[in-house]
Amino acid sequence: MPRQIQLSQPSSKCLAFDEAELASLFHQLDNWKNYKLPSGELSVAFFNHTEMAAIHERFLDDATPTDVITFSGDPDDDFAGEICVGAEQAMEAAAEHGQSLSQELTLYLVHGWLHLAGLDDRTEAGRAEMRAAEKKALDWLELNGGIPHVKSAISI
Repeated sequence: MPRQIQLSQPSSKCLAFDEAELASLFHQLDNWKNYKLPSGELSVAFFNHTEMAAIHERFLDDATPTDVITFSGDPDDDFAGEICVGAEQAMEAAAEHGQSLSQELTLYLVHGWLHLAGLDDRTEAGRAEMRAAEKKALDWLELNGGIPHVKSAISI
């Protein structure tokens, strides 16, 4: 049975997307054999700069907006974890990197998923492993049609 995915945009709807496509991305990753996520529901929330900066400050003592913050869950409570995504950060970075919002956002979602699967990028070696895993996961998703179509629902 596929994992339950809870998607939300708490106070400002930054993005326009098909929820089934985003859920499919995570189901594709769950079927990828390279890494395994803990069992249970996965929560994914999209935030604007102000909201993301508040979360970043509260939990990591840094009041700047960021791209992704991941919170581990508790498999005993049937909760895999939560991925908090900086939607406005993705919009800006996509433009800077010359790629689509869908590609940038998928990178953030993959990054959060890999954190929940146990990867840690706080060291140089960990960052190298994370970058390599991100590339493999993105290639897997591209090959399997798992990149969702996402559009900005706001002007930045």
